[in-house]
Formats: sequence, structure tokens, C-alpha cells
Amino acid sequence: MLSVSEANSQYDSPEMRKFFYCVSQYRSACVSNVTYTPQNPSFTTILNLHAQNKRFKTQATPKPLAIITAKSVSQVQTTVRCAKSSGIQIRIRSGGHDYEGLSYVSDVKFVVLDMSPLQSVDVDMRSGTAWVQAGATLGQLYYQIAKKSNVHAFPAGVCFSLGTGGHFSGGGYGNLMRKYGLSVDNIIDAILVDAKGNVLNRKTMGEDLFWAIRGGGGASFGVIVAWNIKLVPVPPQVTVFSVKKSVAEGATDLVYKWQHVASKLDRDLFLRVQPAVVNGTVVVSFIGEFLGQTNRLLPLVSKSFPELGLKQSDCIEMPWINSTLFWFGVPVGTPIEGLLPTGKEPGSMYSKGKSDYVKTPIPKEALNSIWAMMAKAKNMWMQWNPYGGAMEEILPTATPFPHRAGNLFLIQYNVFWTEDGQEATDFYLKAARSFYEFMTPYVSSSPREVFLNYRDLDVGAKHPSTSKDLNVARSTYGSKFFKDNFDRLVKVKTIVDPDNFFTYEQSVPPKSLN
Repeated sequence: MLSVSEANSQYDSPEMRKFFYCVSQYRSACVSNVTYTPQNPSFTTILNLHAQNKRFKTQATPKPLAIITAKSVSQVQTTVRCAKSSGIQIRIRSGGHDYEGLSYVSDVKFVVLDMSPLQSVDVDMRSGTAWVQAGATLGQLYYQIAKKSNVHAFPAGVCFSLGTGGHFSGGGYGNLMRKYGLSVDNIIDAILVDAKGNVLNRKTMGEDLFWAIRGGGGASFGVIVAWNIKLVPVPPQVTVFSVKKSVAEGATDLVYKWQHVASKLDRDLFLRVQPAVVNGTVVVSFIGEFLGQTNRLLPLVSKSFPELGLKQSDCIEMPWINSTLFWFGVPVGTPIEGLLPTGKEPGSMYSKGKSDYVKTPIPKEALNSIWAMMAKAKNMWMQWNPYGGAMEEILPTATPFPHRAGNLFLIQYNVFWTEDGQEATDFYLKAARSFYEFMTPYVSSSPREVFLNYRDLDVGAKHPSTSKDLNVARSTYGSKFFKDNFDRLVKVKTIVDPDNFFTYEQSVPPKSLN
């Protein structure tokens, strides 16, 4: 950590000198005590601690002018005020899972506001709610719920190192969605710092802004400090299973049938399809979670999807909290402390993610072509997440997240590699884009919908400091992320941040920039 004088002497950037002078005027906030610049020996460690994609950890990756590891609301306020007055953009990071690294990478002058130290989770069982700070991971949230109750949960993601700040604000997708909807459908209040540095809650921010941050991406509108969430009931024991079938074992027929039944199953059952390349061939995993016990699950599957051949020996009953570890691929029996952060830098893997929504079943012959394309791409997997249940019933305008009724399932694509160098990166990015192009006839169109939290700059981006064309934002990523909700988001943005301080490559722009 650097003092103001040290920072000024080592940094000859006028913007940073102005920033540090501004920070020094807010002595009680002590922002200089949590600020790291590239001259600090800990800078790279802190930058990489929440950088999940090795594509953005190279020497050539643009680095921030500083990282502010906020430990209090006042430090968030001071960072926002001083960055704005100094002409520096900020990138807001909680878990750092964004597939394009937008929370810690940009080609303009910027600082990273790292929310990860703000990890408080306060569960109140009397009201069935919890306050969760933006830097808390899903694992920490799940763990704290389990300490208070074995019959409560929260609908959110499978990867428990996700930060709640970004995960919730983009929608919050998980395996309880057919029963309870998304994370954003179960949020009842929030604490946000706006572009003026004011601290707002639901009442003081108003219903329009509260609507916008629940699925519209919080980083377009302010800094999410904390969420107030409504817990949901689960039984003392849930049932999980994973059935694997190769293409040679009839996986194609099973996946074809799955498309017709998965969204119509009992809403207590979430059954994901996960195709992956194993030893040169495609193996499909049918991974399920049932909010109940095996004796009720088996008759349901036998009636609706007998072709799966689900047996009692495939099923494992466990408390919901243990199922969160199962879904992440952790061995059964792992203590729930495995949900907690380790404080270590994440593993080194390059990756490219993309997404699609499917509204009509993909024909069998096309499925066989998909498997062939996957085998050719080698390092690739997909997740097909079923809709139905609550996702059919919540209106597309209830939150900015518009992908509701009419969808059979969401596809997540992921190509990964370990080889260093631009040649390898170019090869695998081309493979990801070629596969995505191949899928065009089988997925949504006009617009081709994508999921905001599966960041993908291929669907469109604007330069955060120069773009003035609202129509470009709408026609590229805006309509794909938000459909008709984009225009309402623009109206909210225009009111709460007309100067477009909270901006990044795929942010919601205000009308004033048009």
C-alpha cells in the first residue's frame, strides 16, 4: 500500500495525481490504505486473485492504474467520487468470473474497485431473509444459510466462487430456477452507491432503478454494495444423480427426447444435459436435482422419461447444502467448508464462453452433426439448462431479464485450452465462433438472444469513452441481452447516470449520448 506522496512520486499520470489528491481530502475513508498501484509488490497477486480466465492474465493485457480493495461503504463512495472528478473510469469486480474480463480489463484509463473484501452474510431466520454483501461468494452465502437452517436455500448458480454482486445483478441462474425462478426474482432490497456517491436503498433509489439492477447489470447504474434476499424452502433431503451416456450408447436419442420433456417435468426436478468430449467422443451427462426423496423421484422419471433408465442406485439423497458441492463436481462426502474461499489464485485455464436460447427441439440429424463438431473442436463442453415451471410464469418485463416463456432451454458453450501463445488462442477462438455460427439454424433469432452473465464481446461492444450511438448498442448487444426491456433500461440510465460515468464495453448507455 502506498501513501499519497509515494503514489504521486511514482505515478506521473495527471489523472492519478488528481485521484490521490481527492482521496486525501476524505481522510476518514482511508482509501489510500486499501489502494494498490503497479509499483506495489502485491499488485499482481491482488489483480489475479479474482481473474478467472487466463486470457486476461497475460503481459499484454491492459492493467488498471490502481486497485482499490474496498472494505467499507465510505471507501466505495470515495472511490466513485474521486474517480469521477478525476476523469478515471472504474471497473467493479466481485467474483471476477466474467468471461471477457470486463470487471478488471479495459483499454482506457481505469481503476478496479474490488468488492471482494465486503463478504458479510447476515441470515435472519425470523423473516426468512438475508443481507449479503457484494463481495460474498455463493459458497459463503450457501454456507451461512446452512448454519441456520437445513430447510432453506437460495436460487443462484452452481459455481460457488461466483461473487454475488455481479451474479445477482445479471440474473442469477441456477438449478432451483424451475421451482423459484432466478436470483433476481427473489431479491427484496439492495444497497447501492450511485454516480454522485450517494448511498441508496430500495426506497430512496425508487422502483425504476431497483428494477434495473435486478437483471440489467448493476455496473451500468452504480456500485452494488449489498443485496437483501428472500430465502426459499427446500426439503431436509434432496436427491441428486448423474447418468452418463456416450453417443454409441444412444445419447442422441436421449437428448432428443429430453428436449421434449425437460421443460414439462415436475418443477421439483431440474435435469441438465451436459455434452462433453471424452477421449475423442461425445459423452452426455444427465445431471439432476430433485426437491424430494428417491421414492417420489423414480416414478416421475419413469412416467415422463423412461428412456433415461434412472435407477435407485444412480440416486443419492443428501441435504440441499451438500448438493451444492455435488453440482460443482466435488466428491460426495466433502465437508461443506469446501464451499468457502481458499484465498488462492484460481487455476490457470484459457477459455471462451458463449450462449444461446432454444425454442424448438433440435432435430436428431442436427444433434449428430453437433457431436461431430464438438469432437473436432476437442476441448469443448456445453450445458443445456431446462426451462419450464416458474420460468414460464414470470413475466419478461418483471425484471430486465427477458428470457422467460417460449424457451425450452439455455445453452452455455465453453471452449477451453491450456496452451500458451496467440496462435493457440486464435485457433480456439475460431473454433468457438465456428461452432456458434453452425448453431444458428437451431436457436432463437431476431434477435438471437444471449445471457448477459455469459459475457461475450462477439455479440457487440462499444468503446466506453467514445460511443455515442444508442442504436448501435441496441442493435448489437442491447436487444440480445434485454430484448424490449432495453429501452426502459436506457430511460433509467438517463435519469440516474446521465454523464455515463458507469460505463464499460457492454453497458447500458444514456439517451444523452445519442
